[in-house]
Amino acid sequence: MYDLPNSSPRLRSSSRSPYATDTPYSFFPPPPPPPDTYTDTRRKFTWSSHGNAAHFLRPRSIFLLFLKYGLPALVLLVVTGYFLWEPHIELAFYQRAWVQKEIVPTEPLSGCFKPERVSSSYNISERLYGPRINEVQAGMPLRLGLDCYDFAGTIQSPPASLDEQRGKTNYHSYWRVDLAPFGERQEWMLKSFFATQPSRHSRFILWSNGDLSTNKLLQGYATSFPDSFELRVADVPELAKGTELEGSPLLSSKDKLAWTDGDLIRLLVLWKEGGVWVDMDSLLTRDLSPLLEHEFVTQWDCYDKIYQPLNGALMHFHEHSPYLCEAFHIMATSARPRASSTDWGALLYLKLWRRLVAESVPPFKILPFCFSDARSCRLDNRLPDPFVPDPADKHWTGGLTRDADGGLDQKLRKVFAVHLHNQWEKDFPEDGWVRRLLLRRYEGKLSPTAWTGET
Repeated sequence: MYDLPNSSPRLRSSSRSPYATDTPYSFFPPPPPPPDTYTDTRRKFTWSSHGNAAHFLRPRSIFLLFLKYGLPALVLLVVTGYFLWEPHIELAFYQRAWVQKEIVPTEPLSGCFKPERVSSSYNISERLYGPRINEVQAGMPLRLGLDCYDFAGTIQSPPASLDEQRGKTNYHSYWRVDLAPFGERQEWMLKSFFATQPSRHSRFILWSNGDLSTNKLLQGYATSFPDSFELRVADVPELAKGTELEGSPLLSSKDKLAWTDGDLIRLLVLWKEGGVWVDMDSLLTRDLSPLLEHEFVTQWDCYDKIYQPLNGALMHFHEHSPYLCEAFHIMATSARPRASSTDWGALLYLKLWRRLVAESVPPFKILPFCFSDARSCRLDNRLPDPFVPDPADKHWTGGLTRDADGGLDQKLRKVFAVHLHNQWEKDFPEDGWVRRLLLRRYEGKLSPTAWTGET
């Protein structure tokens, strides 16, 4: 065994390269250092003993991984969840300042229920505390199954002896002539009225903001039903006389959707004439007389909107009702309504209801949603879309069908109206449930000898 000479130049060097080998004249590059000791200054990261982890932390790599694995998993989760769960999603955002200003405070009533202020035409003892034949409030939300429809079926017609004693009830609606012409789609409201309401006890008054007397369709009704149909132009300042809104600049409020002026006019005509208000975009399905022992508005839908729970598409108040007197006070002392809002509708009714109960005054009744608005509830119990063709099997829900005398037909006979929510530009499918179960029956019930209107 030999020792290398101490004079070897390679061994005497004090600055030996860490890449030097003991093999002279090596032409191969040195091997890389262990992964936990090497730093790549160009990429600004350190290799670890677990491999190239930093490569997977790049934003582009994360995005590609999501597209490859995350997105398919998310789609699978949504599709699977749709069959396992029933989604109910409704988002509404309210400014806290608005809630604190418009909802939270409960102002006092103005005194419309004091005996000295109640009109002689309004019997407050009978209207507020008198006996009733039917109860129209269920005491439960009625969201499950077809409970609401079945509860509507408990509302029975009054005995014949009482029915004969009552006089004519006014039914009111309103049409803005400057927004659209009155045509066949609007006429279906009138057909539904004369096909379902007893003419000897009912009068339909169609209000408008212009003259409709030259309309041929309406001329036919005026001729055929001279004692049960009237056309009137709404003179808002005249209607407001005797109310807290008399002479107010608020009487000129209107918007492009006819929401503000429509909400105002319905309250004014009920104050002046008394009776039932029904929106023109509704189809009546049953005689409303069993409801008329109550003053009422309707529930907006079955979702219990906390700030918009009430609807005026179908409502009933007596002439000079103190409820309406208090409503006018709220309107006169509040800020001007926002355009195309429900400030004089849902919000107004809510404010009034809360003020009434705060002072122990029996409030007006609230009809369950399905009585007139059964389109607005759960996917499994709402009425089918009126503007979509029926499926081939005529299926509705829970094994019920859309055939004549089928499940849908039976439930329609229990409720009182179908609110269509405008959509005037749409037509009903030719063989859809609306035409088969409602429209054709309206025409069949209208006597050909009495009917002279053009359709």
